[in-house]
Amino acid sequence: MSPFSLFTTEYPYLFYIVLAMVGFYAMIAKNNLIKKIIGMNIFQTAVFLFYIAMGKVEGGTAPILWAGATRYDNPLPHVLILTAIVVSVSTTAVAFALIVRIYRAFGTIEEDRILERKRKKGELP
Repeated sequence: MSPFSLFTTEYPYLFYIVLAMVGFYAMIAKNNLIKKIIGMNIFQTAVFLFYIAMGKVEGGTAPILWAGATRYDNPLPHVLILTAIVVSVSTTAVAFALIVRIYRAFGTIEEDRILERKRKKGELP
């Protein structure tokens, strides 16, 4: 198997990896807390897409009984991802609530400014 054929057959997985890395980069490199949350959601979306793609069966259909269906997609990843989406929305809501609280306490949502203000108060070394 050549590297080119790997790229042409497995391109959805490469897309998920790139998408996950974009989200991971945003979480690590950005100082703005809102951008970190957006990066976290991009990363989570990449994981969701990866698991949903793993549940697809070649020639399969939705797991619903009907006369013409002989092969079905695996429903377990879809169910797990549905639960993960609910958890993701809840996590995002809590994160936004914390960001509002941080903004009220420090007057900014930039991580470096918050750390600078905490150092000036002597709360950080």
